[in-house]
Amino acid sequence: MLVGSFGIQKVSVTQQFCLSIFVGGEGNRGLVKGKDLKQGAKMRLVGLTGGIASGKSTVSSMFKHSHIPVVDADIVARDALKRNSGGYKKVVAAFGPDILQDDGQVDRLKLGRIVFSDASKRQLLNRLLAPYISSGIFLEILKLWLKGHKVIILDIPLLFEAKMDKWTKPIVVVWVDPETQLRRLMERDNSTEEDARNRINAQMSLDLKKSQADIVIDNTGSRQDLQERFSEVLSQVKRPLTWTEFWLSRDGALTALLGVIIGVFAGKNFFW
Repeated sequence: MLVGSFGIQKVSVTQQFCLSIFVGGEGNRGLVKGKDLKQGAKMRLVGLTGGIASGKSTVSSMFKHSHIPVVDADIVARDALKRNSGGYKKVVAAFGPDILQDDGQVDRLKLGRIVFSDASKRQLLNRLLAPYISSGIFLEILKLWLKGHKVIILDIPLLFEAKMDKWTKPIVVVWVDPETQLRRLMERDNSTEEDARNRINAQMSLDLKKSQADIVIDNTGSRQDLQERFSEVLSQVKRPLTWTEFWLSRDGALTALLGVIIGVFAGKNFFW
């Protein structure tokens, strides 16, 4: 997916402040460190990442089928490129009409070939679309929080590169060895080895992501092997919220508010 070549280069100051409210920041003293955010999360934001052809999308689907809400950066990125959107207009102006299909939509495969083979153009695409993608992800988190979800999966290929790993705990990395990754990508996209290597090399290596993960899902085996490993991970992700996580979730906040209201009325009745 093209989101593997562009993403959230930097979360805006406003979005950082709002995210700190969701996941435990101290608004009156600025943002707290990532370690503190993870320890005092107001809702559990699980970071899911991997590499192209690693099987991350399959794992993301497994979470969805297990009724865990997923914020998918690939979907947000597609929305950012919809015809006549702000992102669409900026990208077409920068890369020209040759990247368009006959129906006027962006040809994502053609654009992908351009940016994966040229680092400067990849950086340009990043700069153009980063604001739209980061805002879209933030809004999806906000909507799910308002609905009362306490555990949310952030499916972001560029989780580490975008520095959004500090907002998530645990971080789940779907890993495969380099040979398997190359073979699967060539088979999936019917691409040449050169094109496949360009796409892989444009991303942070899976081994480096693996070294920074809290949970690693080894997807070099069969689908059954993956399902068994996912079941283990699912139990970790769905473990009961800590008291801190609960009281600072939406339901916890409403419970506390109700308690205050009852306390006020009880106090009035007592003193009157």
